Amino acid sequence: MLKSGYRWLVALLVLSAAGALVFYLNRPQPVAVVVARVETGVVQDTVANTRAGTVKAHRRASLSPPVGGQIANLPVGKGDSVKAGQLLLELWNEDLAARVMLAREEAAAAAARAREACVVADVAQRDARRLKRLFEKGVASEEQRDNAQGQATAKTAACAAARANVEVSKARLDVARALLDKTRLSAPFDGTVAEINGEVGEFVTPSPVGIATPPAVDLVDMSRLYVSAPIDEVDAPAVRKGMVAYISLDAFNGRRFPGTVSRVASYVLDREKQARTVDVEVDFDDPRDTENMLPGYSADIEVVLAERDEVLRIPSEAILEGNRVLVYREADATLESRDIRSGLSNWQFTEVLSGLEAGEQVVISVDREGVEDGAPAVIERIIAADD
Repeated sequence: MLKSGYRWLVALLVLSAAGALVFYLNRPQPVAVVVARVETGVVQDTVANTRAGTVKAHRRASLSPPVGGQIANLPVGKGDSVKAGQLLLELWNEDLAARVMLAREEAAAAAARAREACVVADVAQRDARRLKRLFEKGVASEEQRDNAQGQATAKTAACAAARANVEVSKARLDVARALLDKTRLSAPFDGTVAEINGEVGEFVTPSPVGIATPPAVDLVDMSRLYVSAPIDEVDAPAVRKGMVAYISLDAFNGRRFPGTVSRVASYVLDREKQARTVDVEVDFDDPRDTENMLPGYSADIEVVLAERDEVLRIPSEAILEGNRVLVYREADATLESRDIRSGLSNWQFTEVLSGLEAGEQVVISVDREGVEDGAPAVIERIIAADD
């Protein structure tokens, strides 16, 4: 009997060990998670553009001469920096230049004739006064006095007519100069030549009414850039001029530039019926930030609607459907589902009004398989707030 009982004891121990081994081998494996600590900091309520915005220049001019003609002089090239008033393009205009010279000489001749006529008038006036005095002394006749007075009046009128003719000649010179100026294209402001459509010897023609043609010269003022981006019509009413904003560009990955809302469009764009938007413009706060930027870059804006400092916050990516999070419990290395009440929120941080305490750790790798309430877990990495 004793030997039989011993065998049963051994069998029981073997079965127990096998069961323990099976349980150990089939136990739930801890899932590796990335967590972030619940901490205090700044949380902003923001809105962002729905589609990519564009970097633009406050001053950009598509310039073309008002008249057609053959390009005779093209003193600038693409990428050149120019000053206001600098010549950009000149059409063949030798005939108009000759007209200006002719009008200038005619104006000079008219001025000379006017001086001559006025000198003659001055002499006639002196003669008339002298004969008047002689007539009063009885030396000159009344006829002589009247003739002298008539001559003086006529010469004075001729002087006035000559002076008027000078003004006419000046006006003709101004007309000739205006016609000549139409063949010259000058920079209206300091800027950079972005595009030139034409070469010396080619003909350019003005754009017909209602038909846009490429400009002869595209001039851009690179010193003042801004971003124009579409904001969804639902978010647009909260955006106001003067609000703080941040600008990010694909060409400057990882950088956020401070800006200020300078304009909110007063109308809704309905080009896409299911995605109506309002254009919002944001200026760069520091002009030095735009030194290496080019108009046409794609850009995104984030407008700050409200901001709170030193509030409890967590990364927004940690929040699951139903306004809940998964908390890593250090005591038993498991995950716990926790309902929270949130406040301000943006793509980066969400304010926590209740449901969490500072120092607790929330899971942000929520899309990994096995990450769920009650699951055993091991921390793979702790994300800092600035990461």
